[in-house]
Amino acid sequence: QLKCDAVVSEISTGPGTVNFTINRELLAKTVLQQVLKDGSEYGIKSELFSTVPRQKAVVEFSSPNIAKKFHVGHLRSTIIGNFIANLKVALGHQVTRINYLGDWGMQFGLLGVGFQQFGNNEKLKSNPLEHLVEVYVQINKTAEDENTKRLAKDFFRKLEEHDEQTLSLWKQFRSFSIEEYIQIYKRLGVHFDEYSGESFYQEKSQEVLKMLEEKGLLQKTTKGTGIVDVSEKKDLSSFATVMRSDGSSLYITRDLAAAIDRMNKHNCDTMIYVTDKSQNNHFQHLFQILKLMGYDWAQRCQHVSFGLVQGMKTRRGEVIFLEDVLDEARSRMLQNMASAKTTKEIENPVETAEKVGLAALIIQDFQGLLSSDYQFSWDRALQSRGDTGVFLQYTHARLHSLEQMYGNEQLTDINTACLQEPEAISVLQHLLRYDEVLYRSSQDLQPKHIVSYLLTLSHLAAVAHKTLLVKGSTPELAQARLCLFRAARLVLANGMKLLGIMPVTQM
Repeated sequence: QLKCDAVVSEISTGPGTVNFTINRELLAKTVLQQVLKDGSEYGIKSELFSTVPRQKAVVEFSSPNIAKKFHVGHLRSTIIGNFIANLKVALGHQVTRINYLGDWGMQFGLLGVGFQQFGNNEKLKSNPLEHLVEVYVQINKTAEDENTKRLAKDFFRKLEEHDEQTLSLWKQFRSFSIEEYIQIYKRLGVHFDEYSGESFYQEKSQEVLKMLEEKGLLQKTTKGTGIVDVSEKKDLSSFATVMRSDGSSLYITRDLAAAIDRMNKHNCDTMIYVTDKSQNNHFQHLFQILKLMGYDWAQRCQHVSFGLVQGMKTRRGEVIFLEDVLDEARSRMLQNMASAKTTKEIENPVETAEKVGLAALIIQDFQGLLSSDYQFSWDRALQSRGDTGVFLQYTHARLHSLEQMYGNEQLTDINTACLQEPEAISVLQHLLRYDEVLYRSSQDLQPKHIVSYLLTLSHLAAVAHKTLLVKGSTPELAQARLCLFRAARLVLANGMKLLGIMPVTQM
C-alpha cells in the first residue's frame, strides 16, 4: 500500500523487511545546498540542537605550575580543554577559558631560598624558566637539610604575610613564566580569557575555613589539622584535609575558594575542570564539600579526567618539555615533506610542518577515550596514509588545490543528476551525519566521535577523488563533482578547527 513520492523513489520487500530507496538527486541537492549555505555553521544549525539551551560555561584547563618549564603532562589538559571550549563556543554557548596556575605553596619557599643562594638576575631575564629549573634542582639537593627547611618555611611565611621584597621576587617568577607560556600557547593555537592562580585565593581560603567552621563542618584532629567528613554515613571513613596545623590553607581549600568566587563572578551554568585522572578523588571531595556547604550549583560542576601518555621520547631521549615535542614534530614533518616525491614548492614549509605536526599529536591523542592511557608513537602519528592527523591535513590540502585549479567561481545551480555514482553517494550520506556526531561529542565531551568521523570522511573523499575525475570531464559533470569536493573540504575543515587543528592548504 506504500506509494513512492518525491523523497522515496523505490519501495521493495524482502524476507521480513521493507526496503526504501531515497531519491538520490534530492539527497545530493539537499545536502550540498545545506553545506554550502551554512558554511562553518553546518551541522550546528541542525534541529538536534534546537532544544539545547544556550549556557554559560567556565572551562579550567592547562594549569601548569609556574617557575617550571611547560611540562608535556600539561599537553593533554591543554588540547582537551581547548577542544571542549571550541565545541561549546561553536554550539552557541558563552565560554570563559581559565588557566589556573599552580603559583602558590611550599615549593615557592624552597625556590625563593634557592634563588637567594644560586640565582642570577641576568639569566632570569634572558632565559627565565630554564634558569629557575636549574635553581630548583640545586636547592632540592639540600631540601631535606633542617636549615634549608627552616629557611623555606620562613620565605613562604613572608610571602603569606605579603612581605614586599619576597613578594616582588615571586611576582617576577610569575610574570616571566606567563610570558613564556603564552609563546607556547600561540604555537598550540590556544588562548585564555583569564589567568588565575592559587595565589589569588590564599586570603579567600581563610574565609572558606571560617564558613566551614560556622556551618559545623570543620573538625580538628589531635595533630591540629582541620578536616571535613565527606563520607556517606558520617563515620569519617572518607575525609578531606582542608587546613594545616598552623592554620594555613591547602590546595583543596584554595580550590573551594576559587569555585565560589568564580560562581559569584561568572554566574555560570556549568564549570568544567580538565585534569588527569589522578585527581578524581580531589574533585569528588571538592564537589562534595561544596554541596555540604549548601551550594546546590555543585552538581553542575564537572571533572573531565584523562589518562596518561606513555613513551614520549625525542631523538635526544626522554622528553619532559612540551617545546621539545613540538620542535620534534615539526622537524620530523619537514623531513618527511622533503623526501616525498609529490611535494611541490611550499611557500612556508616550516609553518606548514608545524601545523601538520600538531595535527599528528592531536589526532593520536584524541583517538581513544580520554580516560584511557595510551602509548605514544612518532612513527604511527606521522604516517601520511592511515588514520592520522597527517592524513587529514593531506586530504584537506589536496581538495583545496583541486578547487584552486578548476573552479573558484560560485557553484550555484549544479546538475545533481551527475552525482549518482556510489562513491559520490557515500560522501553525501556521510556529510549528512555530521550533526549527529557533533551532538554525541557535545553530550559526553569526547573528541573521538569527531575524529573517527573526519577520518572516514577523508577516506571516502580520497576514493571519490580517484574515481570521480574533474579533469577532462564535461563542464556540467566537473562542476557537480567540484561542488561535492568543496562540501567535503568545508566539513573537514570545520571539524578539524573544533579539535584545535589549523587546516593547511599546501603540503
